[in-house]
Amino acid sequence: MEKKKILVVDDEMDMRIYIATVLKTGGYEPVVTREGKGGIRKARDIRPDLIILDVMMPGEGGAEMYRQLKTDPELCDIPVIMLSAVKKASFFHYLGMLNARLAIGVSVPAAYLEKPFEPEQLLETVQSVL
Repeated sequence: MEKKKILVVDDEMDMRIYIATVLKTGGYEPVVTREGKGGIRKARDIRPDLIILDVMMPGEGGAEMYRQLKTDPELCDIPVIMLSAVKKASFFHYLGMLNARLAIGVSVPAAYLEKPFEPEQLLETVQSVL
């Protein structure tokens, strides 16, 4: 059986390595990138089965990449796990404010994990989303 490809987008190298190691150990094929623009390009190139996305990144950041993913007809069906030190309630408030401005609302992510997280928690969340 082919391994599920998971795109990991996080600006912190240590976190990318940590997440990729956890995913490899769990039998997945991680692909990593460090910022949102590269993440969108990579998502188009590899068509991952899942995206793990950090909220707080320089530039446009993960929240903007998430908005782009969910409003792009080619990418909107890829499930996303948001992963961040930002509290879940704060992100969902932001999403609500964003949706108030948009003609078409952005759906909530498949899951949201707050840092720090345990490896087992990440693998369980990935498995449940896939």
